[in-house]
Order: sequence, then C-alpha cells, then structure tokens
Amino acid sequence: MKYLMLVCTDTAPDTDPAAAPDIEAWVAERDGSGQRVLGSRLAEVSAATTVRVRDGELLLTDGPFAETREVIVGFDLLECTDLDEAVEVARRHPMAYEGRLELRPLVDL
Repeated sequence: MKYLMLVCTDTAPDTDPAAAPDIEAWVAERDGSGQRVLGSRLAEVSAATTVRVRDGELLLTDGPFAETREVIVGFDLLECTDLDEAVEVARRHPMAYEGRLELRPLVDL
C-alpha cells in the first residue's frame, strides 16, 4: 500500500542538504530498503501558487491556500505493507522529533 507522508514544521528548516545529515541518512536507508518510492523538499511557501476555478473563471493566488502556522516542507511517497509499517518508517524520520509527519494512504481511482 502506498502512503503519502507530509513533512510539517512550525518554521521552514534550513534548506542546505549538508545541514540535515540525519535526513539524508534516513533517505538513503529508505531508498535502499525500497520503502521510499519518491520524495522531495518543497520550495518556500512564498513560491506557492493556489489554483481555483469558480463559476468557470480561473483564479490564481500567489502563496499558499491558507495562512497557517505550520509549513509543509517536503513529502515522501512510501510503499509499505500496512499502516503499522508506515508509522515505523515515519517514526525514524528526523523531522518526527522537530515537527510532525502526516501519513495519508493513497486511494486507487
């Protein structure tokens, strides 16, 4: 089963990969195990564009959809047998100790 893991924090972390060796080690370990299908850091919130269509009109807004205290700074797509395995993978992610990780199962359409 695939799970999307959103990496959330109250402040944007340092974006220099060399400043996050624990995260780089976690990525290497998960990639080596085949549990991490895809993942990336996200650009700063200020680089976001919100897309909406209302009454057939395209509405674009610079920035995130909603102003919130938390910042989604990255994501990983995990391949796990079940939620318990996904939780164990997330538990070892360094951001679990500084921010929070949200797991969402993907739904086949």
